[in-house]
Parts: sequence; structure tokens; C-alpha cells
Amino acid sequence: MINNPEEVLRMNTFEKIKAHLSHKTVGIAGCGGLGSNCAVALARVGIGKLIIADFDVIDLSNLNRQYYFFDQIGKKKCVALKENIQRINPDVITESHDIKLHPADILSLFYSCDIIVEAFDLAEMKEMIIETVLTEMPHTPLICGLGMAGWGMNAQIHSHNIDNLYICGDEATEISPECPPLAPRVGIVANMQANVALELLLKDMI
Repeated sequence: MINNPEEVLRMNTFEKIKAHLSHKTVGIAGCGGLGSNCAVALARVGIGKLIIADFDVIDLSNLNRQYYFFDQIGKKKCVALKENIQRINPDVITESHDIKLHPADILSLFYSCDIIVEAFDLAEMKEMIIETVLTEMPHTPLICGLGMAGWGMNAQIHSHNIDNLYICGDEATEISPECPPLAPRVGIVANMQANVALELLLKDMI
């Protein structure tokens, strides 16, 4: 963590970005396709702290889109993701929670976050976190993923915001046996979520 203004002035742009982000905390609700890839993207650019939460276990089917490895099958996602983040950037403080999130958990775990990223699979969980954050934490930006199943259709993927709610995806494509979630589109949306987070976090960069 760098606080000396003269040292900051001598840095190149990426060093300044990392120095600025080192003071920031992002909460990620869900460690599947969206959450694992978004967390890794933020770790690579130097986010200071990640608070991640998920209760699920890695299985073989997850490897088509989630940032895990074959030898991690059977591990808790939140534990394996913390391991992977530390291998990429050991300077990131990663707080890992093995929990199925409910409204009270969201308020207690993510209260200190500058930004929250929604990365759930189920529509009812997405609705729950949106309602909780917008009602109880209205000043904390929430970045959601909506519509990323299938393949192709790059032009349909976009982002937009309504006040402090930011939505990434095509907002239409639903997951089904005929339209599964696959690495390319899931990765695009996850990295778009990370990119929106950067845009918000770097607004006040020195």
C-alpha cells in the first residue's frame, strides 16, 4: 500500500492503478462461472481485498467455464478460488466464506465493500441480492450478470446501469439443456463485470 504522493507521481499508469486499487474492497456473491472469473480479473489488476462467498463444491461439469482445475474437483469453490487468487497475486487479501447467502449474510459480510458483484446461477438468488442491496445498502454499487448462456451473439452483450445497479450480459438468454453456459460468453460477462468495477473504483484515482 503506497501513500507517499511523490512516489505516486513517479509511477507509470498501471502502477498507479494498482496503488489505488490496493485500498479497495470488492465483495463477490457466488464463486461459479461469473464469480471465479471476475475475482481473478480483479486480482490480476491489484485489487486490495476480495470477500468471496459460496457453499458449493467443484465438479467436473464446472470446468467448462469456471476458474478451477481438474485436481480441485471435490473442493469447496470458495476455498479453491482463494488458493487460485493467491497463486496469481499473493498481495490480494482474500476473505473466503463457505456459506449459502441470505439477506442478513449479505449485510454482514459485504458491509465494508466498495462494490458488490452478483454472481449467482439462480434467478431467485439474483432477485434476493438485488432487493437486499438496493434496499439496505443503496449507496453501494451492485454489478449483476444477466444473460450469458450459449455461444456467439457477441453484439447482444452489453452493460448499463440504473442508479447504483449495473447489469452486464444480454439480459435475455436463459440457461437450458439446449443453451448451456460456456466459457467464452460467461468469461466475457464476468470480465465485463470486473471492467465496470474498475471504472467505478478508478473514478477518483490520483
